[in-house]
Amino acid sequence: MSIAVVLPYWPDRPPLEALDIAAAAERLGYDEVWVGEMATFDAFALAGAIAMKTQLIPITVGPLAVAVRDPVALALGVSSIATLGGRPAHLALGLSTPVVVSAWHSRSWEGSGSRLRETIPPLRQLFAGEKTDFDGEHISTRGFRLRLDASATTITVAAFGDATIATAGRLADRMVINLVTPKQAAALRAKLEHAAVNAGRSVPPLAAWLAVAVDPTEEARQQIRSMLVVYLAAPGYGEMFIDAGFGSLVERARGGTHPKELLAAISDEMISAVAAVGDEATVRKRIDEYHAAGVDQVAVVPATGGDAGAERTLAALRPR
Repeated sequence: MSIAVVLPYWPDRPPLEALDIAAAAERLGYDEVWVGEMATFDAFALAGAIAMKTQLIPITVGPLAVAVRDPVALALGVSSIATLGGRPAHLALGLSTPVVVSAWHSRSWEGSGSRLRETIPPLRQLFAGEKTDFDGEHISTRGFRLRLDASATTITVAAFGDATIATAGRLADRMVINLVTPKQAAALRAKLEHAAVNAGRSVPPLAAWLAVAVDPTEEARQQIRSMLVVYLAAPGYGEMFIDAGFGSLVERARGGTHPKELLAAISDEMISAVAAVGDEATVRKRIDEYHAAGVDQVAVVPATGGDAGAERTLAALRPR
């Protein structure tokens, strides 16, 4: 059983808190730190700072939207982190959401699933020290070779739907899921196993991001509510929320209800369904439920409201 830390980017907290959380993750003995990307730091820039600030903890950058960066850009980024940190760095890829891809970055959301499948083969070429030689429907790259070593880099795929799970089972070193119940995690694990067997491969490990707060303040609960609002209407995430029994909220989000109204409508029941809040024993029990469901690594996303740098939560949940 593995436990990692995901850097949270709570909009009500100082952005540089991310560095403190990464340092705490290493100091407290967590297995890995995940560096995603939202509305503050460029993920590779922040991961580079973390690589210089820490000594040993493995760093995974992402999941990053495959429609936003091409394989060469992704390989340059992750190989830079590996070189700066003097240790392997890893990459996670996903489809992200139409808001991030189209509204923010002016890229086409259409075909993201195919783009995901086509991004991985040229990355494998680059990580093997080869020149790129790939032509697909969405991705075409030829003649580029990395000058930095990324030979130990692994690729994680974020997946919910059958198509992305099939890609993970066939091509990825690991799959990651987010904002799901333990029951849903078990079902997704079964689909991953089926996809891997069909591809004639060993089953990749499964990681799950889980928002957590030990002895949470109301501010911490509000942070988790605000995160749920962001994902209510998103493809994949919305379907998971519907399956978990919160379809009316998804319908309202997709119908244009104002985020403030959605925030007020998110109940403690919904938080408890897809997050882990309470005293240490309660949160650890919840983490164990995900492990029992077939999750190999729980990556905690710590709330920091009333817990600067997530010190209380991370100290309580440190690996034993």
